[in-house]
Amino acid sequence: MQFGLIIIGDEILSGKRSDKHLEKAIALFNARGLQVSYANYVGDDPQRITATLKTAFSSGDVVFSFGGIGATPDDHTRQCAARALDVALALHPHAKALILERMQDIAKEQGHAFEPERPDNIHRLNMGYFPLGAGIIPNPYNKIAGFSCTAPAGGTIHFLPGFPVMAWPMLEWVLDTQYAQWFRHKRWLEKSVIVMGAMEASLTPLMESIEREFDAKVFSLPSVDHAVYGRHIELGVKGSPEIVESAFGALKHGLQNFAVELGPELVRT
Repeated sequence: MQFGLIIIGDEILSGKRSDKHLEKAIALFNARGLQVSYANYVGDDPQRITATLKTAFSSGDVVFSFGGIGATPDDHTRQCAARALDVALALHPHAKALILERMQDIAKEQGHAFEPERPDNIHRLNMGYFPLGAGIIPNPYNKIAGFSCTAPAGGTIHFLPGFPVMAWPMLEWVLDTQYAQWFRHKRWLEKSVIVMGAMEASLTPLMESIEREFDAKVFSLPSVDHAVYGRHIELGVKGSPEIVESAFGALKHGLQNFAVELGPELVRT
């Protein structure tokens, strides 16, 4: 299963705000033995958002989309999701109930009578309009739900707010309730070694042979100005522990045929 991210907002691409979702999502996925396969950034342009969502829905992947599900003029994600799926938007009954709950809570906190027909309260119900067939994602921060949609092609997108304080616990809820069977606790290992004095091109045949022989994923991370090792390559293997142990041993053995200096070995689980 491939997991992807879509991060929406002009404020990210203009530099007004720095994206925090990618780094946090990687940490939340890694804590569950999962990996983010890709991330796409898109501004508040409805056509581009719709095209991006169409691609995600047709991919068969599980994608988390951050941002644009509010009810202001620059929030287009809900409408674009409906267009990407070619379905109508409709007020989700559970989402509506949660919004009304939230509005009652606010009125009580402020010592006012709850007025559901007040124009601003009616406007807030727009945040409960989702594409037909959507499921909701509970929001523990303020009860304004996110939503999930699955396309006939099999791709699923989970739509979350842009606010980290809301989006991150909602992301965790989706992972823990819908994808726990994919978690790889203690079933994922990464072993690498610092290699100095080599060029990637010269090591590529060795890397390819290790992947063929062990059906393992070999990686190479070059660096040109490391404070300690200077120009070097972090060369390693990642995957299930039983495969990694054998493949990494073969990788180190193969490095003996090169005039390189080996630094420390690194282990990540």
